Amino acid sequence: MGVLEVGNRLKTEIGVHLVGKEQEIELMFISLLFNGHVLLESVPGTGKTMLAKKFSEAVGGSFSRIQFTPDVLPGDITGIQFFNPKKQEFELLHGPIMANIVLADEINRATPRTQSSLLEAMEEMQVTIDGHTLPLEWPFMVIATQNPVESQQGTFPLPVAQMDRFFIKLNAAYPEFEAEKEILKIHRFGIIASRIEQILDKDELRELSNAAKKVQINDEVETYILELARKTREHSLIELGVSPRGTLALMKAAQGKAFLAGRNYVVPDDVKAVAPFVLGHRIYLSTEGSLTKSPEAIISEIMESVPVPVEAGAS
Repeated sequence: MGVLEVGNRLKTEIGVHLVGKEQEIELMFISLLFNGHVLLESVPGTGKTMLAKKFSEAVGGSFSRIQFTPDVLPGDITGIQFFNPKKQEFELLHGPIMANIVLADEINRATPRTQSSLLEAMEEMQVTIDGHTLPLEWPFMVIATQNPVESQQGTFPLPVAQMDRFFIKLNAAYPEFEAEKEILKIHRFGIIASRIEQILDKDELRELSNAAKKVQINDEVETYILELARKTREHSLIELGVSPRGTLALMKAAQGKAFLAGRNYVVPDDVKAVAPFVLGHRIYLSTEGSLTKSPEAIISEIMESVPVPVEAGAS
């Protein structure tokens, strides 16, 4: 199955349950192709959890859900070593992190200590339980949801290191009028199935992932990516700019965007299309900057200030 057909089927299948989420589905698929993780942020009731669950059904593999609350401990996520009185020996009890797709629901309701228990898994695809290191099975993807920190009591901002490990961040906005009308129609007439059809198996996904990583990037586009990252480190209103991990994520996301468009090379428009979702959550504004502008607005300004390569494409 070609990547264009896969992309269209994902949007069609998930679109039966969630109207108007085509862009989010495409970006989540790009993340999956590059072993990336996704952070979904929005106010309650906009379909974040449903989007994560239906996406996991469509791409197959094992799935687990972690409902984060302030009393969740790191061992509740990674697993624990416990003494079995019948066998008179210690045994490892695997946690819900041992799955292909993990839904970390309302991640910012957990304490920073518990949030940080995901770091090793997200970066190295392994977990350590009482000195025992266990590899995670490929593919591995964390889809985390959170409500805006400023609008909810009992939430904890994600640590800088945690945010940097999310490949992209999506803001699930309120639906447009016509989209919300379609949602009412779907539920009013009950024309919705409990599960959706699986689109991919692991072999097909690995084949697509390998192909996406081979998409070409010429020197002009590569320089454009580097300039965007460098500008975030020099901006007067940004206290902490995009890390090298973020630069790599931008390159990979642009490759994914080109791949889903049916091209084997990246053009500047691919970079521009994904940059807001890759870079916005990786910058931290100064006190002055946070009082006057949003991270998204500053990323937009940076993109406008960096010259776009002309006729840049295949090498």
